[in-house]
Amino acid sequence: MNYKQSDIYRKYRQINNIEFETENQSYSLFSGLIVFHKLFVVLDLKAKLKVCFKNNLFQGVIQHYSIMLMLIVHILLGYRELRDQRFYADDPMVKRLLGMTQLPSVSTISRVLSNIETDDVDALRELGKTIVLDRLSELALARITADFDGSVLSTTRRAEGSAVGFNKKKKGARSYYPLYCTIAQTGQVFDFHHRPGNVHDSNGADAFILKCIEKIRTGTKSNAIIESRMDSAFFSDQVVTMLDNSKVEFTQSVPFERFPELKKQIEDNLDWAEYDDEHAFFELDWKPDSWKSTHFRFIAVRREVKKQIKGPIQLDLFVPYDYKHEFKVILTNKKTQANSVLMFHNGRGSQENIFSELKSQTQMDYVPTNTKNGNQVYLMATLFAHNLTRELQMRTRVIERTTSPKRAALWAFEKIGTLRKKMIQRAGRITKPKGVTTLTMASNQAVKDLVCLFLGKLDSPA
Repeated sequence: MNYKQSDIYRKYRQINNIEFETENQSYSLFSGLIVFHKLFVVLDLKAKLKVCFKNNLFQGVIQHYSIMLMLIVHILLGYRELRDQRFYADDPMVKRLLGMTQLPSVSTISRVLSNIETDDVDALRELGKTIVLDRLSELALARITADFDGSVLSTTRRAEGSAVGFNKKKKGARSYYPLYCTIAQTGQVFDFHHRPGNVHDSNGADAFILKCIEKIRTGTKSNAIIESRMDSAFFSDQVVTMLDNSKVEFTQSVPFERFPELKKQIEDNLDWAEYDDEHAFFELDWKPDSWKSTHFRFIAVRREVKKQIKGPIQLDLFVPYDYKHEFKVILTNKKTQANSVLMFHNGRGSQENIFSELKSQTQMDYVPTNTKNGNQVYLMATLFAHNLTRELQMRTRVIERTTSPKRAALWAFEKIGTLRKKMIQRAGRITKPKGVTTLTMASNQAVKDLVCLFLGKLDSPA
């Protein structure tokens, strides 16, 4: 269709008056929450959260499960600090989703978080694991890949259980240093082990890893092969022996710079098996002297990289790069070829992407209270928001990828920030024409298609 300029442009008139309606509020800035409302109903999330706090003796008029659900919604909406709650406290869509006529004040939220008990945190963790396990059981995967690593959460205050430790971005700040287990195929966080910021990566890792592996195996009730990937911080005879005895296929980075004899063996080796233009491999007949285990593979990897030549150059005569090598050593019990082991191990970089999204999109790095349990509950809210967003996409879209050597997620997930812009942060009005509750949104075909797609898939039987 051809348009004239008069069909497109209009005379600009300044808006000279603005009013804010205080009564009969029916306008919502977050009408896209209707999709998550449907998801929460399908998962029966409210009832499951209520069970997590059934033994808490400090519950008042505002039930603790309502605060937890509100925190999840708070994060889904893109807010960070608890006091930001005042910007949506009167939103009818938020109140309808939470099943409340008015939202609790910031002081009430803080007081509830300070009264959270350790049993409540443990129950929330179990619920989070159950949601992930239900998805894995439905997928019936042949392989499940669990990645383990820690991530620093700066407190900027004296919070219970925090300590001054290694903090690359905020040196000298107090922090927590939780250890996380993530599932590569679904991009979800399975569980975490909360720790102060002054501990080593491996602190409490062996028991936590074993519990996660056993929970995945028993919770999915399948014969899936469990795989695991870790960095050099977990390099120990105890950890790898435990993994091998648990029939877990694993890879680990080796801190070969700590072993001069290993470094020398790599330097002296001339028998490299070239794989492609960049990579070459050879298997080491070596293990640390203190190790009892003898049957694991140590694979040395040599990669050709560009090194820029500094100083005066003649660009018309040659490219100003020299080619050098960088090295790594991978410990594994896998029986596959060296290049397959390398690709599998390199796939653990996807976990860093999960951490990045958790901190930038769901405010995982925000520490709201001075109590350890309260901060763990907020951390759980961020993980729920992340996992539920992934669950929404998995429930409404078909699998888009097959199992890859790097074990990439089976779906090309959209970030929660993208879903906020496309769907959640859409204005709407709630009315009751002829007694039927109706949400009216602006007529935008792209938004309509997306919302109807989600609601239609959630309404259909699994």
